Amino acid sequence: MHYLLFYDVVDDYVARRAQFRDAHLKLARQAYERGELVLAGALADPVDAAVLIFRGRDAQAAEAFARADPYVTSGLVTKWRVRKWTTVVGDGASPP
Repeated sequence: MHYLLFYDVVDDYVARRAQFRDAHLKLARQAYERGELVLAGALADPVDAAVLIFRGRDAQAAEAFARADPYVTSGLVTKWRVRKWTTVVGDGASPP
């Protein structure tokens, strides 16, 4: 199964994230190497949110990532949520 982790971010997110970016990317790379994180990035024009795609049996990896993410713990993320995503076509899709 796939899970989408949505981040809503502060207005000046791009300016404020620099000091936390290395730690955030390290956490993301570790999740990717474990096979949990599939793809991640900020939305553009405007940069007001981010989406991270996780793979797993449940939402636990996505939720644990958010709780440990320096962007969240430092207040750059104003709200986060995880949604189960039913994928049906594409590399790694999990058809019902």
